[in-house]
Amino acid sequence: MLQAMIDRSQESVEGKVRLKLYKGNVIVTGRESPLSLYSEELVTFEDDHGAYDQKDAAGFIRLNALRLRTLAARRRRGA
Repeated sequence: MLQAMIDRSQESVEGKVRLKLYKGNVIVTGRESPLSLYSEELVTFEDDHGAYDQKDAAGFIRLNALRLRTLAARRRRGA
């Protein structure tokens, strides 16, 4: 089942990765794919054609902070 899940998750993965090998380390220096979801038009806070609304960040931050508040409450209870 695990192999089937991995195979399925990699069906649309294709492209090229550039690596730098140096003293036992592998460093990714670049990547490209015709199926990439990355868009240079959307990675700006200037004119992103309406793709990003800064109000969305508040919900994300609140949701991300929930686990931290839960952990702090647990520590205060001594658990």
